[in-house]
Formats: sequence, structure tokens, C-alpha cells
Amino acid sequence: MMSENNPTLRLEVDNPIQPLLFQPITFRGLALRNRVVVSPMAMYSANEGQIGDFHLVHLGRFALGGAGLVFMEATAVNAAGRITSGCAGLWDGPQVDALRRITSFLHAHGAAAGIQLVHSGFKGSSQKPWEGGGPLAKGAWQTVSPSEEPFDNGWPAPHALDEEEIQLLIEDFRTAAQRAAWAGFDVIELHCAHGYLLHAFLSPLSNRRTDQYGGSLENRMRFPLEVAQAIREVWPKDQPVFVRISAVDGVNIGWSIEDSVTFAQKLKVIGIDAIDCSSGGLRIDRSRQVPARSPGFQVPYAARIRRDADIPVIAVGLIRDANQAETILTEGHADLVALAREMLFNPNWAAQAAVELMGHSGWELWPQQFRYWLQRRTRQLAKN
Repeated sequence: MMSENNPTLRLEVDNPIQPLLFQPITFRGLALRNRVVVSPMAMYSANEGQIGDFHLVHLGRFALGGAGLVFMEATAVNAAGRITSGCAGLWDGPQVDALRRITSFLHAHGAAAGIQLVHSGFKGSSQKPWEGGGPLAKGAWQTVSPSEEPFDNGWPAPHALDEEEIQLLIEDFRTAAQRAAWAGFDVIELHCAHGYLLHAFLSPLSNRRTDQYGGSLENRMRFPLEVAQAIREVWPKDQPVFVRISAVDGVNIGWSIEDSVTFAQKLKVIGIDAIDCSSGGLRIDRSRQVPARSPGFQVPYAARIRRDADIPVIAVGLIRDANQAETILTEGHADLVALAREMLFNPNWAAQAAVELMGHSGWELWPQQFRYWLQRRTRQLAKN
């Protein structure tokens, strides 16, 4: 794709065949206008869980930029489930009202609205990244986890949840899902990745329990599956639920791709509609055991789960340009592609990709207000 530093859009070539990236796709009763997803990106800019105008502008520009599905950032199901004091929440009424502003704007400009529900587990009560990212010294709260081991050296020990507390957390997820429906969201994504609470239960690196929620793979999957089941029960039947996973903890350590296939198969039975395939998030030897990060490095995980679990998948991770995204889809590796930092660099990524892949017809994805001026500029540049 053309550099953000040179955003001139080409008009001279027209492609009569619509790329798969810009063909609609339907999940249950939800039709997405294209296969471009904006990943949840934590902005750490909420106040006691309450979002504001920053989030409206931040997320709204992706709808104007042509994305098919725009995700609200990881949103905590209770106050202790926040990663930082600046994380969004969905545990009371005013939070619903603020989120409804966002869903209304996204819908008005052609994008579906998604929200990612999370509990941070032992990675919570942390500083904002630009403040260091370590555990809070002032204003800290008690974190929870499957076991008592801290996230990392220098982090406080979490409280190991008992079975009654696990049931209360399931209800928090259930209630947050109901609030998400009231706020007008079209998709819920359950966050079971990146070392947060549900991933910590899945991984043998962090789950040292000896009860029905620990030990065997079956037991370690139990809590995340119960949460997924609770959400599916209260979420509208004609709307999809996705699950984000860390497909592997690392290279030959902890949670494996084979475990992810098994988990995806069980999620499919519950009624989960797609798996969002990320990786990592727990403390491991980063010099040897972290998967190499190169463009599309997580795509093979998505492809494996799509093939072996027979469930739609989202590919994410260093997907940068239109041709790369189109190839992922046409080669059958994924059903949707998700971007994060590329969208921050260029909120018009989807609309720009449409022109690059389709020529003249790609302009239809641009808002009319933008289209007039950009096409006029492009014609003027072509004359010079």
C-alpha cells in the first residue's frame, strides 16, 4: 500500500473484479460491508471507566475511513478488571450512555460496532504505558488470578479466586454483555488472550490450581467456556460473539496451537462465531521463546484453527498493506483481517485500499464529503 507520507490515490486503473477484502460477509444476522476490522486498541484515556469525546473521535474516524467493523477497546466488566486507571468499563449505566454515542456514530457511517470485554487478572492495577507500565504504587487495587503467582518479578501477588468468586465473575461478564446490547453494539469479542484473566486460566504457565478449574486442559478451559456460554445466552441470537485468543504462549512452551484448536472446537459448539488469533502475553524467556515478529507472523495460527476447528477466523498482527490483506483472504487463511497500529497511522486505510485494489469503483467507500475533494486533487495532480 502507498505510504502514509504519500497518500495520493491512483485512479488510472479500474479492476472489474471485486477483491475479497471488499466483499460483504455475514455473521448470523450481521452483514459487514467488507472484511476490514479495526482491532481493539487500549487508549488508557477513560475516567473511572467512563469514556468521552476522545473515544468518539478516535473510533469514529475509522468508520469514515471505510472499515467494516470497528472495535471499542478492551472494556472491563468490573472496576477491578481494568488494566489501568484509564481503562474503559461497562459496569454501570452512565458508561452505557457514553458508549451509545459511539455505536450510533459508527452505524450512521456504515460500520458495525464491536466491543471487547475483558478482566485484566494479574496484569491489572498497572501504570499507563507511557508512565512505565509497571504495577501501580499509588491508588493500586487487589488483582486476581487463577493462582497466587504474580505476573512478573516485582509485581504484587494476586488473590487466587475461589469457586464462588469465579461464579460472581461469570455474572459480571453476563451483565456487561447485556449492557453492551443496550449500548447498541453489534458484536462482542471475549478477551481470552495476552495474559489477562481468562488466558491466565487457560495457560499451564499461570494456572497452578488443583480443583475443577486447573490441571488438565479440560479443567483449564472450564472458566473461559463458562463465560463464553453466559455471554452467548444473553447476547441477541441474531448477533455474533467472537473470542480473541493467544493461539500460543510462545515457542514450544505453555498453551499450544493444538490446545487452541481444541478450545476453538468447544467454543464453536457453544455458538461462538469467530476466533481472533493473536499470541503471547505471559511472562516467558523473550530471548528464545517469543514467536518471531514479521509481517503476518500470526496468520499461520489463524489458518490452522480455521482448517482444523472449522470455524471462521480473524487474522491479526503486522498486516500492513492491501495486497497482503487480500492474499490472506484469497489463500483461505482467514475470513477477516484486523489492523491496529496501521489504522492509527492511516485511519483511511480501508478506503485507500479500496481505491488501490479496485480503481475508480473503490471511491464508493469514501464519504461523499471526502470523495469530492480527493478526486479533484487527484485529477489536478494527474494533469501536472
